Amino acid sequence: MARHSCTSAALAIAGAALSVVLLGGCSLLNPSPDPTTPATSSRPKPSDQATTAPVGLHPDLPAADNLAYFDQVGQGVVAANASAGGRDFVDALVAAGFDKAAMQVTADETTQGEPADSVQFAVLFNHECLVGQYGPKSGGYHGEVQPALGTGGCLLGQTRPIDW
Repeated sequence: MARHSCTSAALAIAGAALSVVLLGGCSLLNPSPDPTTPATSSRPKPSDQATTAPVGLHPDLPAADNLAYFDQVGQGVVAANASAGGRDFVDALVAAGFDKAAMQVTADETTQGEPADSVQFAVLFNHECLVGQYGPKSGGYHGEVQPALGTGGCLLGQTRPIDW
């Protein structure tokens, strides 16, 4: 019986020692700030601000940081008019502050005069392209950032003049 008590006591002491080590280890993992060490800034870099910047136009940030706003505008057009065409998107983007001179848009109709399956629209933005596509037959609205083309534009193929 004394032998069992001794074993229990040894286990209790070992457990207490382990608790001290584990608790001490927590303070090693999360040390208290040293008052003589300057605080480091966790300020996000511009490319990290997509989740921290409020939704709106941020001309000084990369295109990726403006995609949420671009998409918000595009989705608003679709919500207001399920049969929206290129002009609807261009006008809404201009009203939202995007540069009309930096935009491209495809035709709303095919060469046979039929409605296009989708319309593409884009804004050249800080050397990248914010590109949107909408068509009820092509899966709805989609937006993304793409590299600018070597021509300085964003869309391949025939685009229509934005002359309104």
